[in-house]
Amino acid sequence: MTIGVGGSTAEVELNKLVNMTQNVQAISQAEFNQRIAKAQAIMVENNIAATYVNAGTNLAYFTGTRWYASERMVGAIIPKEGDITYISPFFEVSTLSQYMTIKGDIKGWQEHESPYQLFKEALNDYGIHSGTVAIDESTAFFVADGIKNAAPEFELIDAKAITAGCRAIKSDAEIALLQQAKDMTIEVHKAVARILRVGISTQEVTNFIDQAHRTVGAPAGSYFCIVLFGEDSSYPHGVKSPKVLEEDDIVLIDTGCQIEGYNSDITRTYVYGEPNQRQRDMWLVEKLAQKAAFDAANIGVPCGDVDVAARDYLASQHMGPDYETPGCPHRTGHGIGLDIHEWPYLVRSDRTPLAKGMCFSNEPMLVLPNEFGVRLEDHFYMTDSGAKWFTEPSYSIDDPFGYEQV
Repeated sequence: MTIGVGGSTAEVELNKLVNMTQNVQAISQAEFNQRIAKAQAIMVENNIAATYVNAGTNLAYFTGTRWYASERMVGAIIPKEGDITYISPFFEVSTLSQYMTIKGDIKGWQEHESPYQLFKEALNDYGIHSGTVAIDESTAFFVADGIKNAAPEFELIDAKAITAGCRAIKSDAEIALLQQAKDMTIEVHKAVARILRVGISTQEVTNFIDQAHRTVGAPAGSYFCIVLFGEDSSYPHGVKSPKVLEEDDIVLIDTGCQIEGYNSDITRTYVYGEPNQRQRDMWLVEKLAQKAAFDAANIGVPCGDVDVAARDYLASQHMGPDYETPGCPHRTGHGIGLDIHEWPYLVRSDRTPLAKGMCFSNEPMLVLPNEFGVRLEDHFYMTDSGAKWFTEPSYSIDDPFGYEQV
Protein backbone atom coordinates (compact mmCIF):
# COMPACT_ATOMS: atom_id res chain seq x y z
CA MET A 1 0.00 0.00 0.00
CA THR A 2 1.29 3.48 -0.85
CA ILE A 3 2.78 5.06 2.29
CA GLY A 4 0.55 7.74 3.82
CA VAL A 5 -2.51 6.82 1.73
CA GLY A 6 -5.66 5.44 3.38
CA GLY A 7 -6.25 4.07 6.85
CA SER A 8 -7.86 7.05 8.55
CA THR A 9 -11.10 9.04 8.61
CA ALA A 10 -12.13 12.61 7.88
CA GLU A 11 -12.97 13.25 11.54
CA VAL A 12 -9.59 12.04 12.75
CA GLU A 13 -7.63 14.01 10.16
CA LEU A 14 -9.56 17.25 10.66
CA ASN A 15 -8.90 17.01 14.38
CA LYS A 16 -5.16 16.79 13.71
CA LEU A 17 -5.05 20.00 11.67
CA VAL A 18 -4.40 23.37 13.32
CA ASN A 19 -4.67 26.99 12.24
CA MET A 20 -1.37 27.94 10.58
CA THR A 21 -1.96 31.67 10.03
CA GLN A 22 -0.90 33.23 13.34
CA ASN A 23 2.14 34.94 11.81
CA VAL A 24 0.59 36.12 8.53
CA GLN A 25 1.52 39.71 7.65
CA ALA A 26 -0.68 41.61 5.22
CA ILE A 27 0.86 43.81 2.54
CA SER A 28 1.69 47.18 4.10
CA GLN A 29 0.47 50.57 2.95
CA ALA A 30 4.09 51.49 2.27
CA GLU A 31 4.36 48.63 -0.22
CA PHE A 32 1.17 49.71 -2.01
CA ASN A 33 2.70 53.19 -2.34
CA GLN A 34 5.87 51.63 -3.77
CA ARG A 35 3.81 49.72 -6.33
CA ILE A 36 2.07 52.87 -7.50
CA ALA A 37 5.42 54.67 -7.69
CA LYS A 38 6.85 51.85 -9.84
CA ALA A 39 3.82 51.96 -12.14
CA GLN A 40 4.23 55.73 -12.50
CA ALA A 41 7.92 55.33 -13.33
CA ILE A 42 7.02 52.87 -16.11
CA MET A 43 4.41 55.33 -17.41
CA VAL A 44 6.89 58.20 -17.47
CA GLU A 45 9.45 56.02 -19.27
CA ASN A 46 6.86 55.03 -21.90
CA ASN A 47 5.13 58.42 -22.25
CA ILE A 48 1.82 57.09 -20.89
CA ALA A 49 -0.37 59.77 -19.34
CA ALA A 50 -2.43 57.52 -17.06
CA THR A 51 -3.43 53.92 -16.40
CA TYR A 52 -6.90 52.63 -15.61
CA VAL A 53 -7.03 49.55 -13.33
CA ASN A 54 -10.38 47.79 -13.20
CA ALA A 55 -12.06 46.10 -10.26
CA GLY A 56 -10.28 42.81 -9.66
CA THR A 57 -6.75 41.76 -8.87
CA ASN A 58 -5.04 44.71 -10.59
CA LEU A 59 -7.05 47.18 -8.50
CA ALA A 60 -6.26 45.11 -5.39
CA TYR A 61 -2.57 44.94 -6.26
CA PHE A 62 -2.04 48.67 -6.65
CA THR A 63 -4.51 50.06 -4.11
CA GLY A 64 -5.38 47.29 -1.67
CA THR A 65 -9.02 47.80 -2.67
CA ARG A 66 -10.71 44.44 -3.13
CA TRP A 67 -13.71 44.80 -5.39
CA TYR A 68 -15.08 42.43 -7.96
CA ALA A 69 -15.86 43.38 -11.54
CA SER A 70 -19.52 43.56 -12.56
CA GLU A 71 -21.69 45.25 -15.18
CA ARG A 72 -20.96 48.62 -13.52
CA MET A 73 -17.62 50.35 -14.06
CA VAL A 74 -15.52 50.41 -10.88
CA GLY A 75 -11.81 51.09 -10.92
CA ALA A 76 -9.05 53.60 -10.39
CA ILE A 77 -6.99 55.98 -12.49
CA ILE A 78 -3.27 56.03 -11.76
CA PRO A 79 -1.80 59.19 -13.36
CA LYS A 80 1.86 59.33 -14.24
CA GLU A 81 2.11 62.02 -11.57
CA GLY A 82 -0.13 62.65 -8.58
CA ASP A 83 -2.66 60.75 -6.48
CA ILE A 84 -5.08 58.13 -7.73
CA THR A 85 -8.77 58.73 -8.44
CA TYR A 86 -11.50 56.11 -8.14
CA ILE A 87 -14.50 55.77 -10.47
CA SER A 88 -17.59 54.20 -8.89
CA PRO A 89 -21.38 54.15 -8.99
CA PHE A 90 -22.50 56.88 -6.64
CA PHE A 91 -24.46 54.49 -4.42
CA GLU A 92 -21.29 52.42 -3.85
CA VAL A 93 -19.03 55.34 -2.87
CA SER A 94 -19.46 54.98 0.88
CA THR A 95 -18.93 51.22 0.72
CA LEU A 96 -15.94 51.46 -1.60
CA SER A 97 -14.26 53.93 0.74
CA GLN A 98 -14.32 51.29 3.49
CA TYR A 99 -12.28 48.87 1.39
CA MET A 100 -9.49 51.25 0.41
CA THR A 101 -5.96 50.86 1.65
CA ILE A 102 -4.73 53.65 -0.61
CA LYS A 103 -7.17 56.53 -0.25
CA GLY A 104 -8.15 58.68 -3.17
CA ASP A 105 -10.86 60.95 -4.46
CA ILE A 106 -13.92 58.98 -5.58
CA LYS A 107 -15.88 60.24 -8.55
CA GLY A 108 -19.37 58.78 -8.43
CA TRP A 109 -21.83 58.43 -11.30
CA GLN A 110 -25.58 58.09 -11.00
CA GLU A 111 -27.28 55.20 -12.73
CA HIS A 112 -28.50 57.29 -15.69
CA GLU A 113 -25.10 58.94 -16.19
CA SER A 114 -22.09 57.77 -18.21
CA PRO A 115 -19.11 56.55 -16.16
CA TYR A 116 -16.99 56.90 -19.31
CA GLN A 117 -17.70 60.61 -19.53
CA LEU A 118 -16.80 60.83 -15.85
CA PHE A 119 -13.55 59.01 -16.62
CA LYS A 120 -12.76 61.62 -19.28
CA GLU A 121 -13.52 64.45 -16.86
CA ALA A 122 -11.25 62.87 -14.26
CA LEU A 123 -8.38 62.83 -16.76
CA ASN A 124 -9.09 66.47 -17.58
CA ASP A 125 -8.90 67.29 -13.86
CA TYR A 126 -5.32 66.01 -13.96
CA GLY A 127 -4.65 68.33 -16.89
CA ILE A 128 -4.64 65.35 -19.27
CA HIS A 129 -6.54 66.28 -22.44
CA SER A 130 -4.88 63.98 -24.95
CA GLY A 131 -2.16 61.39 -25.20
CA THR A 132 -1.82 57.72 -24.36
CA VAL A 133 -3.91 56.02 -21.69
CA ALA A 134 -3.27 52.40 -20.68
CA ILE A 135 -6.26 50.17 -19.93
CA ASP A 136 -5.98 47.24 -17.56
CA GLU A 137 -5.95 44.18 -19.83
CA SER A 138 -8.56 42.42 -17.68
CA THR A 139 -11.07 45.23 -18.22
CA ALA A 140 -14.29 44.09 -19.88
CA PHE A 141 -14.68 45.14 -23.52
CA PHE A 142 -17.78 47.24 -22.76
CA VAL A 143 -15.76 49.44 -20.39
CA ALA A 144 -12.85 49.92 -22.79
CA ASP A 145 -15.26 50.55 -25.65
CA GLY A 146 -17.19 53.05 -23.55
CA ILE A 147 -14.00 54.95 -22.78
CA LYS A 148 -12.95 54.89 -26.43
CA ASN A 149 -16.26 56.37 -27.56
CA ALA A 150 -16.44 58.99 -24.80
CA ALA A 151 -12.82 60.10 -25.16
CA PRO A 152 -11.65 59.57 -28.77
CA GLU A 153 -8.87 62.10 -28.27
CA PHE A 154 -6.94 59.53 -26.23
CA GLU A 155 -4.98 56.61 -27.64
CA LEU A 156 -5.88 53.53 -25.60
CA ILE A 157 -3.25 50.83 -25.18
CA ASP A 158 -2.87 47.58 -23.28
CA ALA A 159 -1.63 48.20 -19.72
CA LYS A 160 0.18 44.87 -19.52
CA ALA A 161 3.61 46.56 -19.61
CA ILE A 162 2.61 48.30 -16.38
CA THR A 163 0.50 45.67 -14.64
CA ALA A 164 2.65 42.67 -15.50
CA GLY A 165 5.75 44.84 -15.31
CA CYS A 166 5.01 45.40 -11.64
CA ARG A 167 3.24 42.21 -10.62
CA ALA A 168 5.62 39.69 -12.20
CA ILE A 169 8.34 40.52 -9.66
CA LYS A 170 7.18 39.56 -6.18
CA SER A 171 8.39 41.31 -3.05
CA ASP A 172 9.61 39.45 0.01
CA ALA A 173 6.22 40.09 1.62
CA GLU A 174 4.40 38.54 -1.34
CA ILE A 175 6.70 35.52 -1.38
CA ALA A 176 6.04 35.03 2.34
CA LEU A 177 2.27 35.02 1.72
CA LEU A 178 2.64 32.59 -1.18
CA GLN A 179 4.82 30.37 1.00
CA GLN A 180 2.21 30.40 3.75
CA ALA A 181 -0.61 29.42 1.41
CA LYS A 182 1.45 26.59 -0.08
CA ASP A 183 2.54 25.30 3.35
CA MET A 184 -1.14 25.08 4.27
CA THR A 185 -2.16 23.25 1.11
CA ILE A 186 0.60 20.65 1.40
CA GLU A 187 -0.69 19.79 4.89
CA VAL A 188 -4.17 19.44 3.43
CA HIS A 189 -2.78 17.11 0.75
CA LYS A 190 -1.24 14.89 3.41
CA ALA A 191 -4.49 14.80 5.36
CA VAL A 192 -6.74 13.99 2.40
CA ALA A 193 -4.49 11.15 1.25
CA ARG A 194 -5.08 9.42 4.58
CA ILE A 195 -8.91 9.48 4.36
CA LEU A 196 -9.09 7.69 0.99
CA ARG A 197 -10.90 4.35 0.82
CA VAL A 198 -12.41 2.17 -1.87
CA GLY A 199 -15.79 3.60 -2.90
CA ILE A 200 -15.14 7.16 -1.76
CA SER A 201 -16.54 9.77 -4.16
CA THR A 202 -14.72 12.74 -5.57
CA GLN A 203 -17.35 15.01 -3.96
CA GLU A 204 -16.64 13.61 -0.51
CA VAL A 205 -12.92 14.20 -1.05
CA THR A 206 -13.59 17.72 -2.34
CA ASN A 207 -15.74 18.54 0.69
CA PHE A 208 -13.01 17.31 3.03
CA ILE A 209 -10.36 19.40 1.28
CA ASP A 210 -12.50 22.52 1.64
CA GLN A 211 -13.04 21.85 5.36
CA ALA A 212 -9.35 21.12 5.83
CA HIS A 213 -8.32 24.37 4.16
CA ARG A 214 -10.66 26.27 6.48
CA THR A 215 -9.22 24.43 9.49
CA VAL A 216 -5.62 25.39 8.65
CA GLY A 217 -6.68 29.02 8.32
CA ALA A 218 -7.93 29.75 4.79
CA PRO A 219 -11.09 31.81 5.49
CA ALA A 220 -12.77 30.92 2.18
CA GLY A 221 -11.70 27.28 2.17
CA SER A 222 -10.46 25.85 -1.12
CA TYR A 223 -10.00 28.35 -3.93
CA PHE A 224 -10.47 25.42 -6.34
CA CYS A 225 -10.32 21.63 -6.24
CA ILE A 226 -9.84 18.88 -8.85
CA VAL A 227 -10.13 15.26 -7.70
CA LEU A 228 -9.76 12.45 -10.28
CA PHE A 229 -9.48 8.67 -10.00
CA GLY A 230 -8.26 6.09 -12.49
CA GLU A 231 -8.75 6.84 -16.18
CA ASP A 232 -10.43 10.16 -15.27
CA SER A 233 -6.96 11.45 -14.34
CA SER A 234 -6.06 11.53 -18.05
CA TYR A 235 -8.37 14.54 -18.45
CA PRO A 236 -6.29 17.44 -17.03
CA HIS A 237 -9.22 19.47 -15.68
CA GLY A 238 -11.66 16.69 -14.98
CA VAL A 239 -14.68 14.88 -16.40
CA LYS A 240 -18.43 15.45 -16.36
CA SER A 241 -19.25 12.34 -14.32
CA PRO A 242 -16.30 11.34 -12.10
CA LYS A 243 -15.89 7.76 -10.93
CA VAL A 244 -15.51 6.55 -7.34
CA LEU A 245 -12.19 5.24 -6.08
CA GLU A 246 -11.24 1.64 -6.79
CA GLU A 247 -8.32 -0.44 -5.58
CA ASP A 248 -5.05 0.37 -7.40
CA ASP A 249 -6.48 3.50 -9.05
CA ILE A 250 -4.31 6.47 -9.82
CA VAL A 251 -5.38 9.40 -7.60
CA LEU A 252 -4.84 12.95 -8.89
CA ILE A 253 -5.67 15.86 -6.55
CA ASP A 254 -5.04 19.49 -7.54
CA THR A 255 -6.10 22.16 -5.07
CA GLY A 256 -5.21 25.44 -3.43
CA CYS A 257 -6.34 28.25 -1.16
CA GLN A 258 -5.79 31.97 -0.70
CA ILE A 259 -4.09 33.94 2.07
CA GLU A 260 -4.49 37.72 1.82
CA GLY A 261 -5.47 37.07 -1.79
CA TYR A 262 -2.29 35.11 -2.64
CA ASN A 263 -2.73 31.60 -4.06
CA SER A 264 -1.47 28.11 -3.54
CA ASP A 265 -1.85 25.52 -6.29
CA ILE A 266 -0.35 22.07 -5.69
CA THR A 267 -1.02 18.73 -7.37
CA ARG A 268 -0.17 15.28 -6.12
CA THR A 269 -0.58 12.01 -8.01
CA TYR A 270 -0.17 8.58 -6.42
CA VAL A 271 -1.84 5.17 -6.34
CA TYR A 272 -4.42 3.93 -3.88
CA GLY A 273 -3.08 0.40 -3.35
CA GLU A 274 -0.06 -1.06 -5.12
CA PRO A 275 1.34 0.68 -8.22
CA ASN A 276 1.85 -1.49 -11.29
CA GLN A 277 4.95 -1.19 -13.47
CA ARG A 278 3.28 1.07 -16.02
CA GLN A 279 2.17 3.48 -13.30
CA ARG A 280 5.67 3.42 -11.77
CA ASP A 281 7.41 4.09 -15.08
CA MET A 282 5.16 6.96 -16.11
CA TRP A 283 5.19 8.55 -12.65
CA LEU A 284 9.00 8.64 -12.78
CA VAL A 285 8.94 10.19 -16.26
CA GLU A 286 6.70 12.95 -14.92
CA LYS A 287 8.96 13.56 -11.92
CA LEU A 288 12.04 13.81 -14.10
CA ALA A 289 10.28 16.17 -16.53
CA GLN A 290 9.45 18.42 -13.59
CA LYS A 291 13.09 18.25 -12.49
CA ALA A 292 14.31 19.10 -16.00
CA ALA A 293 12.17 22.23 -15.98
CA PHE A 294 13.41 23.26 -12.53
CA ASP A 295 17.06 22.69 -13.46
CA ALA A 296 16.65 24.92 -16.52
CA ALA A 297 15.29 27.85 -14.48
CA ASN A 298 18.18 30.26 -14.06
CA ILE A 299 18.37 34.05 -13.92
CA GLY A 300 18.28 35.56 -17.40
CA VAL A 301 17.06 32.41 -19.13
CA PRO A 302 13.89 33.00 -21.20
CA CYS A 303 10.75 31.58 -19.55
CA GLY A 304 10.09 29.53 -22.67
CA ASP A 305 13.35 27.63 -22.32
CA VAL A 306 12.05 26.07 -19.09
CA ASP A 307 9.12 24.67 -21.04
CA VAL A 308 11.46 23.45 -23.78
CA ALA A 309 13.62 21.62 -21.23
CA ALA A 310 10.67 19.65 -19.88
CA ARG A 311 9.37 18.90 -23.38
CA ASP A 312 12.82 17.81 -24.63
CA TYR A 313 13.09 15.36 -21.76
CA LEU A 314 9.63 13.94 -22.53
CA ALA A 315 10.62 13.56 -26.18
CA SER A 316 13.69 11.58 -25.08
CA GLN A 317 11.26 9.20 -23.40
CA HIS A 318 9.26 8.84 -26.62
CA MET A 319 6.50 11.15 -25.40
CA GLY A 320 4.92 13.79 -27.63
CA PRO A 321 6.44 15.40 -29.60
CA ASP A 322 5.34 18.88 -28.65
CA TYR A 323 1.76 18.81 -27.31
CA GLU A 324 0.84 15.41 -28.67
CA THR A 325 -0.20 12.66 -26.28
CA PRO A 326 1.00 10.43 -24.77
CA GLY A 327 2.88 13.44 -23.50
CA CYS A 328 2.27 16.90 -22.09
CA PRO A 329 -0.66 18.67 -23.82
CA HIS A 330 -0.18 22.07 -22.21
CA ARG A 331 2.49 24.57 -21.10
CA THR A 332 4.89 23.59 -18.33
CA GLY A 333 3.81 26.29 -15.89
CA HIS A 334 2.31 29.65 -15.08
CA GLY A 335 3.10 32.63 -12.93
CA ILE A 336 1.19 32.90 -9.66
CA GLY A 337 0.30 35.64 -7.20
CA LEU A 338 -3.03 37.38 -6.70
CA ASP A 339 -4.21 35.48 -9.78
CA ILE A 340 -3.73 31.75 -9.81
CA HIS A 341 -2.56 32.05 -13.43
CA GLU A 342 -0.65 35.21 -14.26
CA TRP A 343 2.36 36.44 -16.21
CA PRO A 344 4.85 35.41 -17.22
CA TYR A 345 4.24 31.84 -18.41
CA LEU A 346 6.51 28.85 -18.83
CA VAL A 347 5.56 28.31 -22.46
CA ARG A 348 7.91 28.22 -25.43
CA SER A 349 6.62 31.50 -26.91
CA ASP A 350 7.25 33.54 -23.73
CA ARG A 351 10.73 35.03 -24.03
CA THR A 352 10.60 37.03 -20.79
CA PRO A 353 13.97 36.62 -19.02
CA LEU A 354 13.70 34.96 -15.62
CA ALA A 355 14.35 37.48 -12.87
CA LYS A 356 14.60 37.49 -9.10
CA GLY A 357 11.14 37.49 -7.52
CA MET A 358 9.29 35.72 -10.32
CA CYS A 359 7.11 32.83 -9.12
CA PHE A 360 5.89 29.85 -11.16
CA SER A 361 4.11 26.54 -11.12
CA ASN A 362 6.07 23.61 -12.52
CA GLU A 363 3.63 20.98 -13.88
CA PRO A 364 4.51 19.34 -17.20
CA MET A 365 1.61 16.89 -16.87
CA LEU A 366 1.84 13.50 -18.54
CA VAL A 367 -1.39 12.41 -20.24
CA LEU A 368 -1.82 8.81 -21.39
CA PRO A 369 -5.18 8.75 -23.19
CA ASN A 370 -7.56 5.97 -22.13
CA GLU A 371 -5.14 4.99 -19.33
CA PHE A 372 -4.36 7.65 -16.73
CA GLY A 373 -2.59 10.95 -16.15
CA VAL A 374 0.21 12.02 -13.84
CA ARG A 375 0.56 15.63 -12.71
CA LEU A 376 3.13 16.63 -10.13
CA GLU A 377 2.78 20.34 -9.48
CA ASP A 378 4.97 22.37 -7.18
CA HIS A 379 5.95 26.02 -7.36
CA PHE A 380 9.27 27.78 -7.31
CA TYR A 381 10.51 31.35 -7.10
CA MET A 382 13.60 32.92 -8.55
CA THR A 383 16.47 34.03 -6.32
CA ASP A 384 19.85 35.55 -7.18
CA SER A 385 21.28 32.02 -7.23
CA GLY A 386 18.47 30.43 -9.26
CA ALA A 387 15.17 28.68 -8.62
CA LYS A 388 14.00 27.71 -5.12
CA TRP A 389 11.07 25.41 -4.36
CA PHE A 390 8.16 26.65 -2.28
CA THR A 391 7.26 23.01 -1.62
CA GLU A 392 9.51 20.02 -2.09
CA PRO A 393 8.44 17.80 -4.97
CA SER A 394 6.78 14.46 -4.37
CA TYR A 395 9.42 11.92 -3.31
CA SER A 396 8.34 8.66 -4.97
CA ILE A 397 5.23 6.85 -6.11
CA ASP A 398 5.50 4.59 -3.05
CA ASP A 399 6.15 7.41 -0.57
CA PRO A 400 4.71 10.56 -2.19
CA PHE A 401 4.96 12.72 0.96
CA GLY A 402 8.39 11.54 2.05
CA TYR A 403 7.41 9.97 5.35
CA GLU A 404 10.28 7.47 5.17
CA GLN A 405 12.92 9.93 3.91
CA VAL A 406 15.87 10.44 6.25
